[in-house]
Amino acid sequence: MGAIEFKNVSKSFGDGIHAKHVLRNIDLTVEEGEFLVLLGFSGTGKTTLINLMAGLEMPTKGEVTYKGKPVTGPGPERGVIFQNYSLMPWLTVNGNVGLAVDTIFPGLSKKDRAEKVAHYVKMVGLGHATGRRPAELSGGMRQRVNVARALAMNPDVLLLDEPLSALDALTRANLADEIEAIWNEEKQTCVLITNDVDEAILLADRIIALNPDGTLGEQFKVSLPRPRDRTAMNHDEMFKALRARVTNYLMDVGIAAKAEGIRTLPNVQPNHLPSAVADAQKGLIDERFLTFDHLHKIYPTPKGPLTVVEDFNLKLDRGEFISLIGHSGCGKSTVLTMVAGLNDISKGVIKLDGYEVRGADPERAVVFQSPNLFPWLTARENVAIGVDKVYPKASMQERQDVVEYYLERVGLADAMNQPAASMSNGMKQRVGIARAFALSPKLLLLDEPFGMLDSLTRWELQEVLMEVWSRTKVTAICVTHDVDEAILLADRVVMMTNGPQATIGKITDVKLPRPRTRKALLEHPDYYHYRQEVLDFLEEYEHGAKPKPKPAQTKIAAE
Repeated sequence: MGAIEFKNVSKSFGDGIHAKHVLRNIDLTVEEGEFLVLLGFSGTGKTTLINLMAGLEMPTKGEVTYKGKPVTGPGPERGVIFQNYSLMPWLTVNGNVGLAVDTIFPGLSKKDRAEKVAHYVKMVGLGHATGRRPAELSGGMRQRVNVARALAMNPDVLLLDEPLSALDALTRANLADEIEAIWNEEKQTCVLITNDVDEAILLADRIIALNPDGTLGEQFKVSLPRPRDRTAMNHDEMFKALRARVTNYLMDVGIAAKAEGIRTLPNVQPNHLPSAVADAQKGLIDERFLTFDHLHKIYPTPKGPLTVVEDFNLKLDRGEFISLIGHSGCGKSTVLTMVAGLNDISKGVIKLDGYEVRGADPERAVVFQSPNLFPWLTARENVAIGVDKVYPKASMQERQDVVEYYLERVGLADAMNQPAASMSNGMKQRVGIARAFALSPKLLLLDEPFGMLDSLTRWELQEVLMEVWSRTKVTAICVTHDVDEAILLADRVVMMTNGPQATIGKITDVKLPRPRTRKALLEHPDYYHYRQEVLDFLEEYEHGAKPKPKPAQTKIAAE
């Protein structure tokens, strides 16, 4: 008998023909002391599954049991940690954790209660912040309080519903390591929901994929020895093989070929420049198409000028794709907004196609993390706004063909007339990508374009982006904090040192064949070599460290 068992469980919401079937015929046993990870796309019923375990939802059909007894509601033996932290804003760290202790151990003496609270607060590394309130804590620290509060209830089973997904990559990695250490020490049964394959492999004894139709998919046993070191994994053949198997399975079941349009792109010229200038400029500069020379960004502060970006030097050839990567606060987005013309240059110069960049212009199209669509307009209308401005001489039919071509390419052939307000985040970002490409820009700027999406939707849109980019070969810069995304997309990965006074610390040439797919890259012998180069650099600059760039790195950056 396992700790938690599902016997032919189905769950639907609504009645009759309007019923939405979320989970179907689930048979599952979670063994005592096991660390089980459920991995799947958004909308595959992961949260519903964990809510059934917690007793927050009841099955429509079948039975959920805990140690052989039917689950009829929540219980202190099953502690839940949710994605968003519901802390009491008026209570300190100790106060929030103390609430949980009081609920489960109401008769404790003041001294025993204080010791118990201190034990769990220290366990999650917040001993230095006991008197702070949630408003004074970072997102990662708030989530740590959440973890301490759940642990303080001393549950037999810990249920973790994407507890790390709202955190930046470094905080997420650190907290995942802490969760593993706590699980190791306490030997509780753990069920974690995530959409991050690396996180799943690092933590799990067993991974179960969830299929988009609400059924359980393939199971993967993880027999890598513990403790598992994130950096060492990059050299582990067993890790690489398992990572490829899990990734390929999820892509096969979840990513259908959605971009199958047969429309051809009309031969119309964008009108970015006055015609006299355009005629004089026929045949764009190929080499040094985009140059950053001694670029600085300095902000005035009450304590004097603060240099955020210092002496940033980079040259791009036409058609080159660059990834810009570094820790939070290293000035990646500042560089991008300067080249977009949305942020003034303090010192230095940026030239595109021989001309100095001044102010925003549709020749430089930007895709932000949040695509900023007009919610009341359809996908077609949102893309058409820019197209009408950029192709004033084209006929209405030609302009419509441009709009529809790119919407089809990003997999929205059936949703062109859907208002943006009713779209998922992933669909909105597709519209944002289509809109940027439809402008036929000289330069495409992507600022963490998939940062708000779950990792599986992100994979899908990366493939869409690469497919569309391979047809246009537009010069592109993508700001990202995702190592795999940086390598997958780029000809060169440009790594930035920590801010303030951030600059280029290292550049890696990615000589992997194109067109690229995630599946092919995971099997390429050089892929993990490039990955290690970037990981090594990021590790050197972890936690705000400021090692001096090596002479060779400075030389590369300046060339």
